[in-house]
Amino acid sequence: MDINNSFDEAEKISRGKLTRRFISGILIGFLFSVLLVSGTALFLLYKTRVFSQVLTQPANEESGLLTEETMSKIRSLEDVIDTFYYKTDVDKAEEANGLYKGLMDSLGDPYSVYYTTDELEELMNDTKGIYFGIGAYVSYDNTINMARISGVMPGSPAEEAELCIDDIIYEVDNTSTQGMSLEEVVSMIKGEEGTKVHLSLIRSGVSDNVEVDVTRAEIKVPTVSTEVYEDNIGYLKITEFDEITTSQFIEGMAELRAQNIEGLIIDLRSNPGGSLATVCDIARQLLPKGVIVYTEDRDGYREDYNCDGENEIDIPIVVLTNQYSASASEILAGAIKDYNLGKLVGKTTYGKGIVQRIFDLKDGTAVKLTVSSYFTPSGVNIHGVGIAPDVEVEFDSEAYANDKTDTQLNKGIEVMKELIDK
Repeated sequence: MDINNSFDEAEKISRGKLTRRFISGILIGFLFSVLLVSGTALFLLYKTRVFSQVLTQPANEESGLLTEETMSKIRSLEDVIDTFYYKTDVDKAEEANGLYKGLMDSLGDPYSVYYTTDELEELMNDTKGIYFGIGAYVSYDNTINMARISGVMPGSPAEEAELCIDDIIYEVDNTSTQGMSLEEVVSMIKGEEGTKVHLSLIRSGVSDNVEVDVTRAEIKVPTVSTEVYEDNIGYLKITEFDEITTSQFIEGMAELRAQNIEGLIIDLRSNPGGSLATVCDIARQLLPKGVIVYTEDRDGYREDYNCDGENEIDIPIVVLTNQYSASASEILAGAIKDYNLGKLVGKTTYGKGIVQRIFDLKDGTAVKLTVSSYFTPSGVNIHGVGIAPDVEVEFDSEAYANDKTDTQLNKGIEVMKELIDK
């Protein structure tokens, strides 16, 4: 999700690479030095330290959006609404927000988004690892253009309501989600603690829609959990790459090492991504010396993120992935695969190989804009393709629902035993 750049880097990029025309003088503001490489999650995992830099972009009336014709048409539309719309209580602020959101939507990029003041505040609050919702990860299924449940947090309202991985979110509070962006679906599901949200779900193997009420709660997001299995196999699950994930990863690894593990299973299934700075810090605890990942913008400017190799792991690794392992997860999985440090087990990953930057527009609003692509150490951009596992295995959701049998984890343990015995 994020890359925290220095002021100098932000200056360099803002001067030469990230100039855009926005609507009116309102949309010339401050730059959050944030590169987002996340997938999608219910609580919008965009993590950042914030740096500000004024963007100075002179208007170009000849080729820009804000021509006299455009402004005249906007005024005409407003006049028609004011004169003929059947309701008189039209919210002018919402009309303006519609213009801004429409401008971002016109790019045809689901990752480029306009945030209102409330949405931006919520976004920043989410970086603290606490939010109010139902405790489910949500991903956008491009094959059906609808949102799906991609993960359920243990002990969450979503788990209590028996939401299942791969459930299609058909309606939220009796409103169809068809045609909605992921952010719109997420915003409808989230809400005040103690309130309820009604979900209509399409579930595989069930003929009728599953109707369920879920009570929202304060969700504290754990990002790393560990366990030790038989034959000294360590298991470490990363649910997202948050600001606190690096320290949790280091602590988790120390705990596992203290128990003399001989192999490490890293579970990245349904991990939607997170901070690029964080995933690089974690990669530096595992990889040999070399490139972890690099980015390229539209002008071909390349930026490398490197590992010094001082903490290269000396035991076999198995990485569990699924179709919801996205972005920062794919960076770590891709680097481990490229350096032949271990085996990937599960399903092909989501395939998000692009990077977003958040621009603060100075008036309490912001835009998130796709600004570059990222590449694995071997130079592969996985956007729209994903990373294929070395050992493919389906997740049997029915078996898991019946007795918690995890077919992918079991296969990962089997592969790890083979690696240890070599």
